[in-house]
Amino acid sequence: MTDFPLAPDALSDEVRREPLRLGFGRGLLEAGRRDASVMALCADLTDSTQMSLFLDAFPERFVEVGIAEQNLATVAAGMARAGKIPFTSSYAAFSPGRNWEQIKTTACLNQLPVKVVGSHAGLITGQDGATHQMLEDIALMRVLPGMVVVCPGDSIEAEKATVAIAGNGSPSYLRLAREGTPVFTTAESPFELGRAYLLREGGDVTLAGTGTMTYELLVAAEELASAGISAEVLHVPTVKPLDADTILASAAKTGLVVTAEEAQIAGGFGSAVAELLADRAPTRLLRLGVQDRFGESGLPRELLEHFGLTGTGLAARIGPFVRDAA
Repeated sequence: MTDFPLAPDALSDEVRREPLRLGFGRGLLEAGRRDASVMALCADLTDSTQMSLFLDAFPERFVEVGIAEQNLATVAAGMARAGKIPFTSSYAAFSPGRNWEQIKTTACLNQLPVKVVGSHAGLITGQDGATHQMLEDIALMRVLPGMVVVCPGDSIEAEKATVAIAGNGSPSYLRLAREGTPVFTTAESPFELGRAYLLREGGDVTLAGTGTMTYELLVAAEELASAGISAEVLHVPTVKPLDADTILASAAKTGLVVTAEEAQIAGGFGSAVAELLADRAPTRLLRLGVQDRFGESGLPRELLEHFGLTGTGLAARIGPFVRDAA
C-alpha cells in the first residue's frame, strides 16, 4: 500500500500549476535561514531562476558573476573550499551545458559541496527552442563521480530538495523546469535524497518517472486502467544515487518496466534504470523520452504532445508494450 499522499486535485482538470523554480527560490531562502554558510551565486539570471528571494533576504551572501558560467563554477568551488555551501544558478543550457569541465575539475574532483541548479531544463522551456532546451543534462551530470542528481516532480518537492542538498555535503545537481507544471505532491509527502516512492499500486507494469514525467505517468496509468492494464507508478526524484531496492522490488512484482523522462533517453534516467536491471535483475524495459533529437520551438504543452510525453501519448506507447509482452 502506498503511503505517499497526493494532492487532492492532482488528476483533475483544476490541478494547480506552479514552476519548479519557484519552489527552489523558497527552498534556497529556507536553507539560508537555517545555515549562515549557504551562499548564492548567479550568472545574470537572478529573477528568472528565483534566486532573487535569497538576494533580498541575504544580500551579503549573494554574488553576481555576470554572464560567465565557467567563472560561476570555479568561484563556487573556491567558496566551498573555504567552508561555504554555494548554490549556483543559471539556465541548464549554460550550467552545466557550458561549464561542465569546471564543475568536474573544481567541484567533483575535489568533492566540494557545490550545488549546481540548472533552471529552464527540458522541453518545457518552450518557445526558446533547441538552443535553450537542455535535454542532455541528466546524462552529463550523473556520469560525474560523487555527483548527486535530483529531478523534483513539482514545486513543493523542489523546495524540499533544495533544503536537502544544502545539507548533504556533496556536489549536487538540481534540475528545474521553466513553466508551471502540475503540483501533485503535498507538504506532507515524504522526500529524502536517494529514495523512490510508490504512488500507485499495480500488477501488470511498473511505470517509473522522474521530474515532470511522473505526473504524466499518473495520467497514463488512469488511461491504461480503462483499457484493463494495471500500472504501478514509481516516482524517482533522485536519479543518482538510485533507489535500487524500490525499483527492483516493483520490477520483480510486475515483470515489465517503463521509464519516462523529459530528456534524452541516451545516458539519462532510463539508462540508469537499464544498468540497474541488467546488473541485478534482467527485466524487459521500455525507455520513453526524447529519442536522439534536439528540441523545437513551441508552447510547452505542444512540445510534450509532439514528442509523445503527455499522459495520453505515454499510454499510447505503454499499452502495446504490455500487450506484446503478455
